[in-house]
Amino acid sequence: QVQLVESGGGLVQPGGSLRLSCVASGFNLENYLIGWFRQAPRKGREGVSCISGSDGSTYYKDSVKGRFTISRDNAKNAVYLQMNNLKPEDTAVYYCAIDNGSGCVPFSPYDYHNWGQGTQVTVSS
Repeated sequence: QVQLVESGGGLVQPGGSLRLSCVASGFNLENYLIGWFRQAPRKGREGVSCISGSDGSTYYKDSVKGRFTISRDNAKNAVYLQMNNLKPEDTAVYYCAIDNGSGCVPFSPYDYHNWGQGTQVTVSS
């Protein structure tokens, strides 16, 4: 069964950290671009970060640069999103998905498929 499963979300205070995981089963992440997306209430889904499964090149949305780090572990067939200095505006359901393209840019959720079920991140005091 081909699927992605996210985990690691939770409730954290502003300035705190979380590490999200995206584990793949049924296929090899090395062959794809892997994207992290988020969707806040009453907002559209937006791209947060992307990593190439083949060469490890990365992309970040401007508002998370310097705070979020995407990484991969091909041996575990997993991708991670380390989120530091979290802000209330980071509150959203976070999803991972894959793309068959060759590069992270342009970065659009419409190009991605095999979406996971999402993990809730809430940043609040």
